Amino acid sequence: MSLPPGFLDELRTRSSLSQVVGRKVMWDARKSNQGKGDMWAPCPFHQEKSASFHVDDRKGFYYCFGCHAKGDAISFVQETENVGFMEAVEILAREAGMPMPERDPQAQQKADKRTQLAEVMELALRWFRLQLQTSGAAEARAYLDRRGLDKAALDRWEIGFAPDSWQGLWDALKGKDIADELILGAGLAKPSTKGGKPYDTFRGRIMFPIRDARGRAIAFGGRAMDPADNAKYLNSPETELFDKGRSLYNVRDARTAAGKGMPLLVAEGYMDVIALHGAGFEAAVAPLGTAITENQLQMLWRIAPEPIITLDGDAAGQRAALRLIDLALPLLEAGQSLRFAMMPEGQDPDDLLKASGPAALQKLLDEAVPMVKLMWQRETEGRVFDSPERKAALDKALREKIMLIKDPSIRSHYGQAIKDMRWELFRARPAAPKRAGGMREVGARWQAAPQGPTPTAKASVLVAATGAGSTAHLREAVILAAFATCPEIVEEFESGLEAMDCADPMHARLRDLLLRHAGQGAEVLRDKVAQALGPDALEMLTSQRHVAIVPCVRQPGNAQMAAMTVAEELAKLEAARGLSEEIAEAVEDIGETADEAVTWRLSEAARAADRAARAAQEDTAEYEVGDNGARISRDERSALDQLLGGIRFEKSRGREKG
Repeated sequence: MSLPPGFLDELRTRSSLSQVVGRKVMWDARKSNQGKGDMWAPCPFHQEKSASFHVDDRKGFYYCFGCHAKGDAISFVQETENVGFMEAVEILAREAGMPMPERDPQAQQKADKRTQLAEVMELALRWFRLQLQTSGAAEARAYLDRRGLDKAALDRWEIGFAPDSWQGLWDALKGKDIADELILGAGLAKPSTKGGKPYDTFRGRIMFPIRDARGRAIAFGGRAMDPADNAKYLNSPETELFDKGRSLYNVRDARTAAGKGMPLLVAEGYMDVIALHGAGFEAAVAPLGTAITENQLQMLWRIAPEPIITLDGDAAGQRAALRLIDLALPLLEAGQSLRFAMMPEGQDPDDLLKASGPAALQKLLDEAVPMVKLMWQRETEGRVFDSPERKAALDKALREKIMLIKDPSIRSHYGQAIKDMRWELFRARPAAPKRAGGMREVGARWQAAPQGPTPTAKASVLVAATGAGSTAHLREAVILAAFATCPEIVEEFESGLEAMDCADPMHARLRDLLLRHAGQGAEVLRDKVAQALGPDALEMLTSQRHVAIVPCVRQPGNAQMAAMTVAEELAKLEAARGLSEEIAEAVEDIGETADEAVTWRLSEAARAADRAARAAQEDTAEYEVGDNGARISRDERSALDQLLGGIRFEKSRGREKG
């Protein structure tokens, strides 16, 4: 409906924001100045102990310096009562003594019907509660007693019983002159397909009333007493009062408890919520027999910024948690997420509390994992990533999930968190033994490691390979220096850098730092290296003679030159690594018997090592790099040299003739 001009302004004038907010918060007397309408309190929208929630009563606005919630009296009622705009206006108008403008006949009729349906639901609730005291409910009372519900709990949760009769509730409501369409419209009865009287929706069930955020009874959940019943739990059908996907069990009281600082817990069923509340976890809610919907998720975030999902520890509970991740990812906002506390296998929160008590549950809540870790666990648990193809499939799956996040800042942080966990899974490895000619860490400096012992006679044929190992160490230093001076190329060569089996611990640590932090920029990388290896670690690396002469080190930031250098050095490392593996196999075989085949393999390996050493010294690049860093075609350089040589020859001849 449309409101007449000036109505909302008058409503805001008559409504004291501090009085409206004061029903939900405890004012901080030290910071508040009631005379000036300057009020402070802990925020009712997120859990905190400090008074960061400010109300300016004269201007009629509130603002939280913690979660940045802001608005006026109408928006405050909407958020805290979980109602729509017009319902919030009605609540404030009623409190201010202002009559609401007349609605159009259809809207008024619809509102009147909802009021009538709510009254019928209250009548049904009282009737179910009375039935629990009858002799026909003896089995139900025994069941509730076994579940640990005493009389106080039964009264607190208004639990009742629907007898196993076809028209028990129908006849009771008709005896109070309730119209047929209201009983049917409330979902309490269903029309007969055989032309007889309508029959009760709930029969032979323990009844749990479901109330909305305003406290109205809008639906029931019934637990079957017959073990053979196909539907163990049955909810009311959807009505004008009840939308299953927009409702939560115990939402009103949970909101109040969460406003006092209790963690918001999401369980699976009624009994879990009741058990949690009885154990002191009063901010507990449950969806109504279905997976959590987007609307329910938004309701949860209006109550608390980071609800804890306490799902059952069976396969179904884990599947529900994983489905919830896919639902939540596109909706994430700064400070708004989920955590997951998985119950032990085969237990729900009620079982855990009975078996181990509140302390065990609190421990699980304290260890609740953020959503990004559960997403990682879903994609990696029970799987082996022993091939590039499997690793690539993992990267693709995670990338697709991260791209669902709309907020660019959160998407970036998720990407970094996934990168860190991937690094832990694939790259954390013990350092390999030092090779001769390697470098070792002394404080924060790079220093040559002591040479290894003289090779034995048996391995003397492998002198060339030992030299290749020393050369590999030098190549690794060049590669690491190139990446350090131009970290933006790391992503292009990530697999090659990952495969570098650095013998030097300093090299290995720098390699890992590059893999983890290169994507965050050169400045962040330098800070991380300085923290881990010392403030002059990079300077010591790049000042080594064989590194300092590399063009891309002399001209840091030249991505093209750095990429050329890295590509060439990685290719040579890969060739040398294959040669070393072949020689190692031959060395193993010679320990048994020195037949002609092994002798031939060793001689071939020695010749191959010699060829590799010569090839490493030859520059087969198509281009040369000048002193200024420019690339010059080798053919053009050769032609230029010939031309200059000819000119010098002619000049010398001229001098001789003169």
